[in-house]
Amino acid sequence: MKCTLVPSNFYDENCAGEYLAQVFVDAPSGPVRSSFLSQYNAYLVWASDSSDEPEMLGILRDLGKCPDYNKILCAWDGSELSLAIAQGKTLLLANTYKAPDFTTAEYWIFLALRSLQLNPEISTICLRSPVSPEDEMSLYRYFKAVETL
Repeated sequence: MKCTLVPSNFYDENCAGEYLAQVFVDAPSGPVRSSFLSQYNAYLVWASDSSDEPEMLGILRDLGKCPDYNKILCAWDGSELSLAIAQGKTLLLANTYKAPDFTTAEYWIFLALRSLQLNPEISTICLRSPVSPEDEMSLYRYFKAVETL
């Protein structure tokens, strides 16, 4: 599900669809919805025909549950990786990536960490959705710890 994060200073409920159109070439169809995330002083905006909320909304709500200062929370549904990274209370990244297999999901996780200059060896990665024991073991090779929220 396509979504975007809009700082509350720039948010206007009447323009929610325009925010999506500015970010995506093929703007999503369906009713536009938004949810205020007070901890980031921002709105998550998405369009969907279903009543389901985007996985990113749950990730941003749960990011504070990660135990370390470097907070890494992701969910992989078999085709898409949703990832958020924060340091303390400062959100550094919130994005979704096409990931048809877990190796691709790991690629996106490590690329994001590298771009933010975060060391996985001293970080705990938290998962919002369970992964196979083999995929969890793969993450243990790189991270200090792997936790499922």
